[in-house]
Amino acid sequence: MAGPVTGDDGIARCPWAVGDNLPYHDEEWGRPVHGEAAVFERLTLEAFQSGLSWLTILRKRPAFRAAFDGFDVEKVAAYDDARLAALMEDAGIVRNRQKVAAARTNARAALELRRDGGLEDFVWSFKPEQTPAPETSEQMPTSSPESLALSKALKKKGFTFVGPTTMFALMEAIGIVDAHLVGCHRRGISGIWSQA
Repeated sequence: MAGPVTGDDGIARCPWAVGDNLPYHDEEWGRPVHGEAAVFERLTLEAFQSGLSWLTILRKRPAFRAAFDGFDVEKVAAYDDARLAALMEDAGIVRNRQKVAAARTNARAALELRRDGGLEDFVWSFKPEQTPAPETSEQMPTSSPESLALSKALKKKGFTFVGPTTMFALMEAIGIVDAHLVGCHRRGISGIWSQA
């Protein structure tokens, strides 16, 4: 059972927070993310991560940001097929044809969501009443009733690559749930949930 691990600096962290993952764990993962472009970026990157290591995506994030115009929803929604083909030639990103096309599809769907308050408000409206309180990595869920509901709702709005596991990962990444293990020094960092 993998509980928090105390590093050489004497600080307890989630066991995956080592090496290149450490700055992401300590400075970003689980902090509230707001703004259409920021939420769209996380949604897009979680879709690209599906089936891959998160560290692979994290290392390629600067290239993704450059390739997808800073995840500006209007710009990505306007991509034509030639632009998608050019993205498939970009060695800096994950070149998966379906996921590249999904970024444009989801940008167009996000534009439509502006009529209902926008992507950020829509995603955050699925915040659960309680956050998980895992003491070990094995106790951490990979989906939830809320991530399933968010997945279904986004699909109805025209989004793709938004399965319940991917949406739970999004909820973890942007602070909707606190996925830091009990005992990790980042537990409660979002300020949304009391320390558990």
